[in-house]
Amino acid sequence: MADGEERSTLRPLRPATPRADSGAGPDGPATRLPRPRRPWLSSGKPADDAAAKPAGDATPDSLTAGSEPATAIDNGADTSSDAAAPESTPTTTVEESTPESDAPVARRRRMRFVPAVRLPGPRVAARATRDWSRRPSGRLTLPGVFLLALVAATATAGALLVPAALRAPRPVAVDATAGVPDALPSDLPPSGAAPPPGQFPPPTATLPPGATPPGTAAPAGGRPSDTLAGWARDTGAKVGIDPTAMQAYGYAELVLAETDRACGLSWTTLAAIGLVESRHGQANNAQLGADGRAVPEIIGLPLDGQGNRMRITDTDRGELDRDTTYDRAIGPMQFIPTTWAEIGADADNDGRKDPHNIHDAALAAGMYLCKGGRNLTIPGDWWNAILSYNDVRRYAQDVFDAANRYGQASRT
Repeated sequence: MADGEERSTLRPLRPATPRADSGAGPDGPATRLPRPRRPWLSSGKPADDAAAKPAGDATPDSLTAGSEPATAIDNGADTSSDAAAPESTPTTTVEESTPESDAPVARRRRMRFVPAVRLPGPRVAARATRDWSRRPSGRLTLPGVFLLALVAATATAGALLVPAALRAPRPVAVDATAGVPDALPSDLPPSGAAPPPGQFPPPTATLPPGATPPGTAAPAGGRPSDTLAGWARDTGAKVGIDPTAMQAYGYAELVLAETDRACGLSWTTLAAIGLVESRHGQANNAQLGADGRAVPEIIGLPLDGQGNRMRITDTDRGELDRDTTYDRAIGPMQFIPTTWAEIGADADNDGRKDPHNIHDAALAAGMYLCKGGRNLTIPGDWWNAILSYNDVRRYAQDVFDAANRYGQASRT
């Protein structure tokens, strides 16, 4: 103490430690020190020496020569509550380094506790859904959702079942393939209209099978279709069809007009089928006799699955098609034996159902086309009838073209 003033100098709280390789002594120039550690940040309690530090030592350690001020980040928390923080409070340490030293400096950040998110259980969700369904919005929304689900299920089922039904094989009356290598399935009708009907046979000749016109004598041969001989001769000359075949087609139309009035069958359809199937009973060098029977018999190729033909093993023991291994299409209208056994007819009143006789075969073909309540004056029914006879697209188109020509030519 001199002159009333104290000339003693204050020493730093902690002497600066020189770097090991600097060679400077304890009293050398001050160097940048790492930030002091604060144990109370992690322990939650202030250190004893910090509590006992005199008030005059207001200079913090971090403000010594060459050091930077320390900053504590607590994410917005009040610093006064640090001392009361529990020991389990999570902290995050970030290591930093100074330019003068590569030693990392710990930087702690206090993180708040994040409580776990509790999801509602199934009972809570069910209760909430039930409460919502009782509200006006729920009463309007739920029926719409159920209706939409029903429509979607119906559309899905239709998309799966309808194509499968369209691709499913259909029963046919004749061999459904012969000579048509590039046949297509009948997904759409080739045309939107049925062919025009031809000039009708005389209405006075409307006869059921085996009957004769009232007040007239039966023909000598006992065949009802002979009453159409004049019409068959005149119309056959216009359209280029043998009069015997014309009698068979015209008589079949008259019989179906009496027995199935809703069918609306025209002879032009039967004539077109007869042309495509056997050229009116003249395939394989056959000729129609006076009785209407094709000689020699017209028998198609075996239905053995070859050459785009169906595969049908023998069903009649060769009685009709002379083949005991496979079935064959037979007669002027080319029926397979199983179809003839179901639909065969006796149109010439001889007591026998003969597929090789064009009179019997034409009437049976007309009965087959009218099956199922079809109305052949409706285009859709007409195409379905032809495709049920032979499920080949090109076949149906050929029948349509021929029937259309016959209908137009008969009106000239």
